[in-house]
Amino acid sequence: MTPSRLRQAIDVATAALAEAGIDSARTDAELLAAHVAGVSRGRLVAIDEPGGDFFTRYDEAIDARRRRIPLQHITGFAAFGPLELRVGPGVFIPRPETEALLEWALAQRLPERPVIVDLCTGSGALAIALATHWPQARVIAVDDDATALDYARRNAEGTTVELVRADVTVPGLLTDLTGSVDLVVSNPPYIPAGAALDPEVADHDPAHALFGGADGMAVIAPMARLSAGWLKPGGLFAVEHDDTTSDRTVETISSTTLFTAVTPHRDLTGRPRFVTARRTKESA
Repeated sequence: MTPSRLRQAIDVATAALAEAGIDSARTDAELLAAHVAGVSRGRLVAIDEPGGDFFTRYDEAIDARRRRIPLQHITGFAAFGPLELRVGPGVFIPRPETEALLEWALAQRLPERPVIVDLCTGSGALAIALATHWPQARVIAVDDDATALDYARRNAEGTTVELVRADVTVPGLLTDLTGSVDLVVSNPPYIPAGAALDPEVADHDPAHALFGGADGMAVIAPMARLSAGWLKPGGLFAVEHDDTTSDRTVETISSTTLFTAVTPHRDLTGRPRFVTARRTKESA
């Protein structure tokens, strides 16, 4: 059977993306075809001959991807757990690796109406996923970047998520939360300065959301101290980190003296990904 014109176009696009150094060439070619056609990826098999200007628009999308523009910037959306989030230039694109932290959080036993804080929320990914899972929760999402909060605001429409613009490295932040929070989560800037990154990351994710100082710990350390003050005794803390700084993250969280059960976790690829802890002491 002769391949359809659409299948031939996807085959050509796959080869072009692979030549450009994109590991997920086939997946991206099919996802972009589905985006341009306005259908799900699984429905592509039902399309024999797309109408209108499909092939012109598809060529444009593939050309953009060949230039290492992130797939999510071309489609305008990023998948994260059960969510589809609006993303674009100026906001960090949530990654599948962070879903490991999300799965851990969703497995925790929290009060019926928990108070949850998501620090460095970016597009709002963790906050919105947690608010969806615990609809009675008070969820506060914090970021210091106006562009990121604009995306988070649009993504959080219809949820109970509260957005706060603030710098999470500033001591004494949100003192009204002291001793009242059940769970703090964060995917902060944690990449050590000077690390080599793929073009999609280096050229398109905001540097402010990527780099955590020379050792990658510039945000994690003050964040751990803030979180220890906000959490109830028994409250939980989870923070993502660079895969080279798991031990340092454990040491940093342990050094606050207000946390116990400090535990490193790996993601589905086996890489060190995040650390969790429990607050148990009333005071240092």
